[in-house]
Amino acid sequence: MKAEITIGHETGGQPVCFDVEELLATRLLVQGNSGSGKSHLLRRLLEESAHLVQQVVIDPEGDFASLADVFDHVVIDGSAYSPPEIEALARRCREHRASVVLALEGLEVEQQIRCAAQFINALFDAPREFWFPALVVVDEAQMFAPSVAGEINEDTRRLTLSAMTNLMCRGRKRGLAGIVATQRLAKLAKNVAAEASNFLMGRTFLDIDMQRAADLLGMERRQAERIRDLERGHFLALGPAISRRPVAVTIGPVQTGHKVRAEGLMPLPQAPSGGMEALLTTQLAEDVRAAAPPPPPPPPPKPAELVPDTPRAAASAPVADQPEIQAVRDNLLTSILEEMAHEEGATFQSASQLYQAFLMRCRSQRIAGVPMDMAVFRRRFAIASAGLERLDEETRARVLALGEQVEEDVLAPYLAIAAACAEGRSAPDDDELARVYGTSSPGRIRRLLDHLEKLGLIVVREEFGGGRSLLVPGVEDFVAG
Repeated sequence: MKAEITIGHETGGQPVCFDVEELLATRLLVQGNSGSGKSHLLRRLLEESAHLVQQVVIDPEGDFASLADVFDHVVIDGSAYSPPEIEALARRCREHRASVVLALEGLEVEQQIRCAAQFINALFDAPREFWFPALVVVDEAQMFAPSVAGEINEDTRRLTLSAMTNLMCRGRKRGLAGIVATQRLAKLAKNVAAEASNFLMGRTFLDIDMQRAADLLGMERRQAERIRDLERGHFLALGPAISRRPVAVTIGPVQTGHKVRAEGLMPLPQAPSGGMEALLTTQLAEDVRAAAPPPPPPPPPKPAELVPDTPRAAASAPVADQPEIQAVRDNLLTSILEEMAHEEGATFQSASQLYQAFLMRCRSQRIAGVPMDMAVFRRRFAIASAGLERLDEETRARVLALGEQVEEDVLAPYLAIAAACAEGRSAPDDDELARVYGTSSPGRIRRLLDHLEKLGLIVVREEFGGGRSLLVPGVEDFVAG
């Protein structure tokens, strides 16, 4: 099977070809301003190589979903799945060698970034037997590998930079070939851009981007002006998978995608005097009412009792005025949380799913109102899932005191590690730690331990035999005592 595709032609009509096998080993960087033809180029590359290699497209704008109309790509709507489901989908993509488009246009920017990062990490962490060759195309890569901190959360930025760096720096051995496209090289993290050996540079106007593009193409600075004069769909190409010298290429036609709108100016619609104002303002209030969401349903009537087996007279008084009622209520909430935490697969669900299930159980137990908000629930669920019930009361209280300042995202595994240390064990079982953290990926466990160690919460000691022991500062004080 021939592993060469044609992406376009030179000025003289000679075809410009891509060696797909070489591309898998050397990766690709595409740059061009909006309107320069980047998406058209990527679509051409994907269409021509669709029969040769598995493809994974990270699509923040919904531009590539139409590949499924002609080829065998599966469109995955990122907004329809929870984070654990996204990771499971990525593992199945590698296992079954499915070409997919991860469509993210239904998510907000930060959610797009986290969803894509989790998907790429799961591709990267797939078991060795599934390391089949695949092209991983990331459009608008400056979003997922920013050169400087922007408006996104710092944890999100670290997560996505780690995922993109793994893809471009270490993905080759796992069969993953990164193809990143960006509007501006200056906004793309340098350690991500530096790993590409093939380049397709489209039209750009800013001096800093032109100079970086010229440097990557091996052109002199005075030749950088050539990049500003490129037409739409025209690129300068260089790399072992394309050509050993820079060549000007005009990208060929594609089979899929939206129909291109007519270019140029169009005459405005004709309307009589005052007619356009009437079109804009007539029945405006009716349109607003029709577009408004329906009113929320009325709240359900309050139950007559706060908790089962509580007298009506006692339930009618404020809970704060009844310490015994508050105690019964707290015990019931604790039992609900512990029951949920020990159900199989509970920790693999998203926090929002768990919270809704918790509220349903509270209503079924006739607990009035909202027992606790989302933040409190996440913390108490993490405590319930850490398995602290086997500790004696004093040790459990001290372990909980150590975890008071730990964030909810990593509280459960931290408490599980601290409990193991308090019991004299070197570390929790791998299965126990995976259950508490809600993952089946050894790579995620390693990154979790690295993160906890960087925060100063634990100390990881690697043993020569391949094992490891975990120490929690502060636990040895009360264990020794």
